[in-house]
Amino acid sequence: MPTTDDLPRFIDLSARLTGFDEVALEATGLTEVYRAVAVEELGAERYARLLRELREPDDVLDGELREAARAVTYLWYTGSWPGPPPIVVSPRAYAEGLVWKAAGLKAPATDPGGYGSWGETGDWTGQDTGADGSGW
Repeated sequence: MPTTDDLPRFIDLSARLTGFDEVALEATGLTEVYRAVAVEELGAERYARLLRELREPDDVLDGELREAARAVTYLWYTGSWPGPPPIVVSPRAYAEGLVWKAAGLKAPATDPGGYGSWGETGDWTGQDTGADGSGW
């Protein structure tokens, strides 16, 4: 997808909403994808209003823009757009969700260990600290 003129404003808005800086958001590789999802789901007019009117995270917004800001935040943290049912953007979006970064974890089933690797005994810190090799 081509970069749009409003992408820097979307990244700035997203940084203010999520608490992650622009570099961390861009490192996900999903800024343009999320911008496109926000435009599609919010509609061009509401999206433009959100970019224009939300200057600070504690700005007073009308109900419509408050919900739009919450939806964009939800998108970054979960990799899906809220709704009944939520719209999952992609497996990569799930793996790059800010919820995992905020918790200092990798998304389940996305680590090279694969499915079920959390049930195996082993060194979780990268350093073998137990005599039996369990890390405990």
